[in-house]
Amino acid sequence: MQMNSLGLIELSSIAAGMQAADIMLKTSEVELVISRSICSGKYMVLVGGDVAAVQSSVDTAASQIDFAVIDTFVIPNVHKDIFPALSGHSGVDTLEALGIIESFSVASLIEGADAAVKAASVKLIEVRLAMALGGKAFCTLTGEVAAVQAAVEAGAQSIADKGLLVNKVVIPQPRKELLSEMI
Repeated sequence: MQMNSLGLIELSSIAAGMQAADIMLKTSEVELVISRSICSGKYMVLVGGDVAAVQSSVDTAASQIDFAVIDTFVIPNVHKDIFPALSGHSGVDTLEALGIIESFSVASLIEGADAAVKAASVKLIEVRLAMALGGKAFCTLTGEVAAVQAAVEAGAQSIADKGLLVNKVVIPQPRKELLSEMI
């Protein structure tokens, strides 16, 4: 299956989340990437596939379970670094500058991470989603200082546009011990 698009629905109900996952999988030919409960009693369903199938699955689930929907997105032509960063296997073994973007929602953070890696030549290290984070999410990325600054600004702006930005930081020349704490 072609995985060039990601779609997510973030819900306030665990039961509604499981129902949404079923609806999404039955609506279109999409692949389930993540379906799980997240902190503060929420649930997230992330699917991948071609743009039309992902859009259809997200729209159908959101319309049928609109009372529980917190946020949704569809990202066409998602950046290739998003997939390994979601699973924590980005392959980064050294840090140049370190960028961190933090959000109040899973959906806005994934959109921000995608915007960040599309804006500058950086490597996404990790996208951490709402587990043991009080429902928040963050991503980390590395590269040359100017590139990291540009990427963090682009990603943070995407999140801020939704009113969900918690914080953004760029650390030039971070200590190498920070990398072992991230993944």
